[in-house]
Amino acid sequence: MLTGTASTMMQPLVTLAPMVLHPQMTQGPVGHCVSALMEMPTCPALCELRAQIQELSRSVETCTREVVDVRREVGTLRHEVSSVQGVKDDLDDIRENIERLEEQTRKRKLRLLEQGLTCFLAYSIFSAVLGMFQFGYNTGVINAPQSVIEDFIVEAYTKRYGGIKEEVRNRATVIYAIAVAIFAVGGMIGGFGGGILANKLGRKRGLLLNNLMGIAGACLMGFCKYPNSYEMLIIGRFIIGFYCGLNTSLVPMYISEIAPLTLRGGLGTVNQLGVTIGLLVSQVLGIQQLLGNPEGWHLLLGITLCPAILQLVLFSFCPESPRHLLITKNREEEARKALRRLRASHHIEADIEEMKAEERAEQAEARTTLCQLIRTTSLRNPLVIAIVMQLSQQLSGINAVFYYSTVLFKNAGLSEEAAKYATTGIGVIMVTMTLISIPLMDKAGRRTLHLWGLGGMFIFSIFITISLLVKELIQWVTYLSVVSVLLFVVFFAVGPGSIPWMITAELFSQGPRPAAMSLAVLVNWMANFLVGIGFPALNAGLSSYVFLPFSILLAFFWVFTYRKVPETRNKTFEEIAAIFKSREDRKIFGDKPSGSDTEESPM
Repeated sequence: MLTGTASTMMQPLVTLAPMVLHPQMTQGPVGHCVSALMEMPTCPALCELRAQIQELSRSVETCTREVVDVRREVGTLRHEVSSVQGVKDDLDDIRENIERLEEQTRKRKLRLLEQGLTCFLAYSIFSAVLGMFQFGYNTGVINAPQSVIEDFIVEAYTKRYGGIKEEVRNRATVIYAIAVAIFAVGGMIGGFGGGILANKLGRKRGLLLNNLMGIAGACLMGFCKYPNSYEMLIIGRFIIGFYCGLNTSLVPMYISEIAPLTLRGGLGTVNQLGVTIGLLVSQVLGIQQLLGNPEGWHLLLGITLCPAILQLVLFSFCPESPRHLLITKNREEEARKALRRLRASHHIEADIEEMKAEERAEQAEARTTLCQLIRTTSLRNPLVIAIVMQLSQQLSGINAVFYYSTVLFKNAGLSEEAAKYATTGIGVIMVTMTLISIPLMDKAGRRTLHLWGLGGMFIFSIFITISLLVKELIQWVTYLSVVSVLLFVVFFAVGPGSIPWMITAELFSQGPRPAAMSLAVLVNWMANFLVGIGFPALNAGLSSYVFLPFSILLAFFWVFTYRKVPETRNKTFEEIAAIFKSREDRKIFGDKPSGSDTEESPM
C-alpha cells in the first residue's frame, strides 16, 4: 500500500493518464499498469475526479447525439428549402397564369363592350317585352271604368238575388275590390312558378305557352258581360294575373341573358318601358269617350287578347336564350347559332368564353333549388338585396297612385273629368321618363339612378301629404297636389320603376337565377296585393296622412340602397358574383373592404 506522500504524487498521473494516453497505450503492460493505477484506492478527491470524468464522458456522448440530430435537421431543412423553392416556382407560374387570364378577360370584356344593337336583337326584345306590356295594361285597365264595372256588378247581382239597392251597391264594391286584388293573387302564383317553368321548358317555350293563359283570361273578361257573370270577370282577372306573373319572371330573365354587356342596363329598362306603355294605353282607352263606358268596358278588358296572340306569333321566330342553351342544357352548337343570329356576326367567341367562365364558376357550387337558395350563405346577401329592391318598388306608394289615382285627384279637389285626364297624364310621364332613363342606365349606373329615384319620391311624398292637409285652406294647393303626384311618378320612372326587375337578374349567376327571380317576383306581387287590398282602408284611416307611411319606407329603402346595393353597370355576371364572394370572405376573415369595393358600394 502506498503512503500518503506517494498517493499525492501519483494523483496527477492518475488524472492525466486517461487524457494523454492513446487508446493503443492502454493495452499491454502499460495499459495494465494504468488500469491498475486507476483501480487503486484513492482519496475522496480522486473519487470526485473520477465522477467528473464519467460525467464528461456522458456529456461528450450527448453532444455527439446532438450533432447527429443537428445534421439530420440540417438535411431536413435543406429538403424543405428545396420544397419551398419549388412552391415559389409554382406560385410564380400560377401568378403568370392569373395575369394571363386577367389579360384575356380584359380583352374579352373590351370585345363585349364593343357589341351593339342589331335588328334581330331588337326584334327579339320587342317580342319578349309584349309580356311586360300586358302586365302594365292589366294593372291600369281596371282603374278608369271602376264606376261602370260596379254598375254592371249591381245589375247582375240584382237580377239574380234582388235586394235593397244600397246593400247591393256595398256588395258590388266588395266584389270589385276582389276583382282588383285577385289579379295580384294570380300574379303571386305565376311569378313564383316562373323559375320552375324557366328551368323545365326554357325561357322561350315558357313564354309561348304562357300566352295560352293570356288568351283564356282575355276571353273570360271580354265575354263576361253577355251572361251577366261577374264570376267570369273575377276568374279572368285571376288567370290574367297568373299570366302576368309568369311574364314578370320570364321576360326580364330572357332579356338580361340575350342583351350585350354594354346594353344590358338600357335594354333591361325596356321591361319598364313596356309596363309604362301598357299603363298609358289602358288609361287612354279607358277614357269615357272611347271604351270606359257601359257599352265598351268589357272590350277594354278583353282587348288584352290581341297582344297575347301577337306575342305568340312573333316570339315563335326568336331564339332560345343562348346562356340557357349553353350553361343549363349544355348545347353549345345551338347556343352559337342563337348568338350568331342575335349579334348578326360570326365573331361570338367573346360571348361564348364569358358564358363558359360563368359555367365554370357555377360548377364549383351545387345546383341551386329554392330551399338551397335561402340556406346558402354566399347567396344570402344578393337575395336580401333583390327582395328589398322589389319591395322598394311596390311599397313606395306608386301602386296607390296606379290603382286609385282618379280617387286621389278627386280628393285633392279636381272634378271627375279633370281627375281622369290627370290620371292619363301619369301614363304619359311614365313613358317619357322611362325613355329618358334608357341611355342613363348604362352611363349613370343602376345604383345611382335608384338613389335619385327614391330620394325624389321621398321629397314629393312629403309634399303630397302637405298639400292634402292644407287643400281646404289654400285653393292653389290643389294644383300643388297634382304636380307633386306627377313628379312623384317622374322619380319612380327614373329608378325604382325599372331597376328592381333588371338588377334581380343581374345579381345571380345562371344556376340560382331562376329560383331567385321566382322568389323576388313572389315578394313583388305580394307587396302589390297588400297595397291594392290595404290602401282603401289606409286612406280611410289616415285620410290626409295616407302617404306618410310610404315616406318612412322610402327613407329606409334609400339608406339600404346606399349601404348595401353594389353597382352592376358594365360588369359581367361572373364579376358581380365575385363582388359578393369577396364581401363574404371579408366577413369571415374580418378584413376591411378595399377601396375599389367601397367606391362601388359603401358598406
